[in-house]
Amino acid sequence: MSRVEQPSRRALLAAAVAAAAVSGGVIPAAAHAAPGAGTGGGARRPVDYRAWTTYGDWRRGSVRGARPVAGARPGVVIGTPVGTTDYTDPHTGTTAAWEYATWTSPVHRLTVPATEVIASWNAHTPSGTWIQVDLKGTYSDGTDTPWYVMGRWTAGDGERDIRRTSVDDQGDGKSSIWTDTFSVDDASTGLRLVSYRLRLTLHRRPGTRGTPTVWRLGAMGSDVPDRFTVPASTPGHAGELRVPRYSQEIHKGQYPEYDNGGEAWCSPTSSQMIIEYWGGRLTEEQLAWVDPAYADPQVCHAARYTYDNQYEGCGNWPFNAAYAATFEGLQGVVTRLGSLTDLETLIAAGIPAITSQSFLEEELTGAGYGTSGHLMTVIGFTADGDVIANDPASDDNDAVRRVYRRREWENIWLRTKRYNAGGKVVSGTGGVCYLYFPAHPSPRQRKALAAVGVR
Repeated sequence: MSRVEQPSRRALLAAAVAAAAVSGGVIPAAAHAAPGAGTGGGARRPVDYRAWTTYGDWRRGSVRGARPVAGARPGVVIGTPVGTTDYTDPHTGTTAAWEYATWTSPVHRLTVPATEVIASWNAHTPSGTWIQVDLKGTYSDGTDTPWYVMGRWTAGDGERDIRRTSVDDQGDGKSSIWTDTFSVDDASTGLRLVSYRLRLTLHRRPGTRGTPTVWRLGAMGSDVPDRFTVPASTPGHAGELRVPRYSQEIHKGQYPEYDNGGEAWCSPTSSQMIIEYWGGRLTEEQLAWVDPAYADPQVCHAARYTYDNQYEGCGNWPFNAAYAATFEGLQGVVTRLGSLTDLETLIAAGIPAITSQSFLEEELTGAGYGTSGHLMTVIGFTADGDVIANDPASDDNDAVRRVYRRREWENIWLRTKRYNAGGKVVSGTGGVCYLYFPAHPSPRQRKALAAVGVR
């Protein structure tokens, strides 16, 4: 469980803060409404994920001082900086000059006119470099949004780096940015975002030759119908992936500067499990800052390097995906899935997923807790179709593996509305997930990812 969700991402989310009283837990930065693409029958998936990843993609963008680079993992870098700009870091008070260059995507017309959009990216940012991701869209009424900041990000937090941060108080009277999410203020009016562009601004210290390299830039737009329940799916693939097990609870009270461990660390704990499943490892040198008395120091490291200084927590979805992609050979995206069938497709190809759930204790048999938003890792399905999850809200690592009833888990994951312990209608967390997978997926993995809308 991470910290309380920002209010009013959509009308259905307005009561999310009150829901935190269910368990004292809180909602991750991007735990919003779920996709409604049932379990088959040709229903249109109400999600549009578009990414720029190939050399051809980068060449089709507009550049000012940036240049595409080819190779095994194509990207975009600073070429000849277009100029210098001053940036005052709101979290340190330090003002510094930065050389910069920009890359702007072509206009992407959404196949699903969207009420919400979440950007995510994969990048390498050496010390003294950082990136900013902006979004500008066109509404269904023909007017445009301003350029919205979707995140200012760097992998590090040293003296030469800015502090990773989302940007609050962005809006134009029709839409707002809530931490990591573009959201139409009142979806009931029928207003939607029909297209968008993404802009990268790459920064480095003046006079240096370092540069960020961005390998993947994408965004997920969605328009999901409100619902308290979702259709039941038919069990399909059975199998279990061997994913490391880590408890967030053994870190309770650790590192208050990174949101104090425990229930606030479900996102980085889940991220670290899947990173290590794919072979990502941290060196002794990287972990040297962690108190040697603490078990599983890599979880502390994940919390530190996913921390959003404005959000004051580790639950920023794009920051988690970007952190995963700092490990060699990995990439990460934020998207939405529509059913347990989608998850079964991924598991069958060897790809686990991090998902978000919200529920009362009695709604999920065997959990032993209730929450207004919690992340866990789906690692498989039993022969009966029940969900096998590595649930970090466990007393110790040995207790992390859980089996949850399929129908219960499916509904608490995918619904967009629910009743809290006081009987008040609040948001469901449903359907949003992030996926980490190899930079060069196998044919089977590519097919599975394409089946759930990720390319």
